Amino acid sequence: MIRLEHINKSFGQQQVLRDVTLEIPEGQVLGLLGPNGAGKSTLMKILIGLWRADSGAVSVPKRIGYLPEQNPLYEEMYVAEYLQFMHSLTAGAQSRKTASLKVESLIERVGLTPEAHKHIRELSKGYRQRVGLAQALLGEPELLILDEPTTGLDPNQLVEIRSLIRDLAHGPVTDNRSPLTVILSTHIMQEVREMCDRVVILDHGEIKADKLINEIPDLETLFHEKTL
Repeated sequence: MIRLEHINKSFGQQQVLRDVTLEIPEGQVLGLLGPNGAGKSTLMKILIGLWRADSGAVSVPKRIGYLPEQNPLYEEMYVAEYLQFMHSLTAGAQSRKTASLKVESLIERVGLTPEAHKHIRELSKGYRQRVGLAQALLGEPELLILDEPTTGLDPNQLVEIRSLIRDLAHGPVTDNRSPLTVILSTHIMQEVREMCDRVVILDHGEIKADKLINEIPDLETLFHEKTL
């Protein structure tokens, strides 16, 4: 479903990605694990089409949802109002009733129902992340890309957001849609163990390891071996 072939990317004299080749099958949750500066965010921005690779080929589905590390929201808007506005930018000629029902469904799906009529500025960091997730899902994506989705959350919020992402990734497929494929960028090994089917360890722009989670006896040891 997703294929990257010999991707290279540099900024000036600094090479950020080096010959990255990767295939991700439909419905898989891939953890992109690496220290800060490993090239994770650059790779994600190439996947969503924000940046072009200097060389190599990228094949991704048309419908992609993206939650950036710094989640930009219009804080003066109400939650439901904001999601309806963002939906209107891409939904074309859908009726107001259809759009409203879709937003209501997404609000329930990500656990925002009690907060739907609050201003976004009133929400905790965890609930703001839920708004960002709902926005990323508005276009019914085949691929969901999450860049450091739990940064800055307190322990309770961490548990809730990890559980939500797990449910989104492994929940039932409805309306004949394809299973949701998820790429999760993080530097937190516990997140990879709890949420992902597979891990790719990236360091200095190179893939150092690519394994299924259930084949790794000790993720911490593997990570330190590959990034030291």
